[in-house]
Amino acid sequence: MSAPLPHAGGGDGPFRLRIGDVARRAGTTPRTIRYYEEIGLLPVPPARQSGQHRMYSEEEVERLREVMRLKDLLGVSLEELKTLLAAEEARAEVRAQLQRADVDAERRRELLDEALGHIDRQLELVRHRAGELARLEDELCATRKRVKRRLRTLSGTGELDGDRDRALSEAAAR
Repeated sequence: MSAPLPHAGGGDGPFRLRIGDVARRAGTTPRTIRYYEEIGLLPVPPARQSGQHRMYSEEEVERLREVMRLKDLLGVSLEELKTLLAAEEARAEVRAQLQRADVDAERRRELLDEALGHIDRQLELVRHRAGELARLEDELCATRKRVKRRLRTLSGTGELDGDRDRALSEAAAR
């Protein structure tokens, strides 16, 4: 999340791809791209004449890659992802304003406070996911300990392999 997410709008450069090409480059489907546009994760394509294809810029391809990376990395819902991306875009706008030379000290303070609010929303989402992953890790570690303990117990009793397999299965299921 260190780099700002690029904004769409067709792009200015010569890089132009059709939706199928973009989907292949990003490892997704044209249907997913259209859906992401529909729900606001990606910019809505500008109006075009009937029969013409929507063409994508390098910035739009990178935006799609970032959306997919964050979704995979964080395992968040699309609604949570929209919140995360909206905060990132707002931070990019704040950064742009802070880079202007004509911003007075009071306005800079307001912009930095605004940026903190956006960062806090992003951190809340990331910490929530991290907490869920930590709980899952704790559960798996506890189950692993029970299975290893059961293995040690069975190793000392000389139970038959069938009994051992059944006992391991029971321990792993708990």
